[in-house]
Amino acid sequence: MQYEPIKQSLGRFFAGSLFMRKTLYFLLDLLLLRTWHVKKALRKISQQYSGKASVLDAGSGFGQYTWRMSRMNKLWKIKALDINSEQIADCNKFFNKSGLSERVVFQTGDLTALADLNCYNIILSVDVMEHIEEDVLVFQNFYKSLKENGVLLISTPSDQGGSDVHNAEEESFIDEHVRDGYSIKDIKEKLTLAGFKNIEAGYTYGKPGNISWRLSMKYPVKMLNTSYLFFLLLPFYYLIFFPVSIVLNIFDLSLTHKTGTGLLVTARK
Repeated sequence: MQYEPIKQSLGRFFAGSLFMRKTLYFLLDLLLLRTWHVKKALRKISQQYSGKASVLDAGSGFGQYTWRMSRMNKLWKIKALDINSEQIADCNKFFNKSGLSERVVFQTGDLTALADLNCYNIILSVDVMEHIEEDVLVFQNFYKSLKENGVLLISTPSDQGGSDVHNAEEESFIDEHVRDGYSIKDIKEKLTLAGFKNIEAGYTYGKPGNISWRLSMKYPVKMLNTSYLFFLLLPFYYLIFFPVSIVLNIFDLSLTHKTGTGLLVTARK
């Protein structure tokens, strides 16, 4: 399933005015369960950095997490890095219009070549590592880029059905993924190899979250891969299923999951 073309079309539709971009961020905050989990973890981390801090959004995409972090603490200086130059240009335009260019900058870059030594207190990486083959190299770059006692926060699919893969015969729901997901053991070992300590990992997208993901993401994306005409039907689809997804997300956020299709990982230098 091709996901990037849909993301690009969505980005172009919401590009332009401040209102449209803020609407996109608002909808992503509500719709994407991973955002709920990441925001909860970021609020906890932000308590440790109530003053000035340097932050890297590693694989910033539409820039919604950079936007969230810029509003969390006005003393944070944030660098957002992504390999997609079109998205970087759009984000720079929006953040410049928003008056945030003095403390937020977007740059095109490859995380396998990241060389910002001892620069950041916080590194955030959401839905990125499943796209990068050389993951250990990127973890090493993250470690080198963090200041002493800096924190890394990662959200990525797990091997317990992440990318909608449940056995060896199935293929990833998203064609752009180079791996279906991490086990907790695997990602902890790789982060330890990179030098990290105090590594904590937990499952997200438990049973309620998995149902919510299917209703809010999988089925709409499958429809849009069939024809972009389904864009016209999406408002009516979400009118029915969006309230259900919200309730399921609340349950997923509040429960502790023995297994799940997502992982939320924190680690320190």
